[in-house]
Amino acid sequence: MHLSRQTRRDYLIGFAFVLLMVASATWLNDYEIILPEIGALTAGLWIYHDQNWLAHPLKIFLAPSGTAVLGFIVNQFNWAYPVKVLVTVALMLGLLKGLRSTLAPAFATGLLPIIVDATHWSFIVAIFIFTFLLMAVVLGRQLHVDLPETRPLFTHTWLIFSLAVAGWSLLVWALGKPEMAAIPPVLVVFFEVLQQPKYGKNMAIKHVLALSGAATIGVGIHIWFASWLLTTLIALPLVFVWLQILHVKLPAAYAFPLLALVLPTTMFAKLPLTALLAAIFFLGIAYSYHYFKPTQKSVDQL
Repeated sequence: MHLSRQTRRDYLIGFAFVLLMVASATWLNDYEIILPEIGALTAGLWIYHDQNWLAHPLKIFLAPSGTAVLGFIVNQFNWAYPVKVLVTVALMLGLLKGLRSTLAPAFATGLLPIIVDATHWSFIVAIFIFTFLLMAVVLGRQLHVDLPETRPLFTHTWLIFSLAVAGWSLLVWALGKPEMAAIPPVLVVFFEVLQQPKYGKNMAIKHVLALSGAATIGVGIHIWFASWLLTTLIALPLVFVWLQILHVKLPAAYAFPLLALVLPTTMFAKLPLTALLAAIFFLGIAYSYHYFKPTQKSVDQL
């Protein structure tokens, strides 16, 4: 796939920004500063220029920061892991509906403090700083100017998303694998494709391959190079190559190598399989929904 000079520059700047975040975490020896969804947000905003993400620059800061605070607070309670996930998802849905935001990566920033058991305020400070910088660049480059109207929020989107997350969480809990309840990049893609007018089988398969492949790359490279910075430096370009091979633009895939850096030991080795199973489950639901949904557009719009 041919890349223009502007696109190559955007990729280099985006990768440098993510490397800066990981370098800061390395320097401070604080893994809670590594925020996987910053990789996805950087790709979606600065590289792919996702119109729905760019349309409301202030929400680039407010939505992920707000959900991160919610997840951080919920994580302080001594609840079972799946309960924390379900409560956080419910609170995030309420916040995003209040903000009238469809910024899917906000789900990932809200679940991250539960996944990594974040306890230090450095996590919140890092979220504030990096989402603010993402917003500032969007405003500075005026990437949000003259964009078409963003897609509306539909009641059924929230309902299907909520039921699917609850079903998956209860399923893995019943199977004795509660740590599989939350795979943020998969949930981000799931929420995104639910909002699309169409979602075909071929694209669903490509997305499953892209997500599971990115997770495998992240884990494999980190096993080989036990360095946060080296893993990021090598894995992100490999994810880029993998997405080019599949001919898909999927910002969430860039979060997986970073997620591999911060996962607890019990979850790390299982990440590729977990990502594969979660992607099949959620994107299978998304494909089925689009396949069987009524053709008429008479749905309640929020």
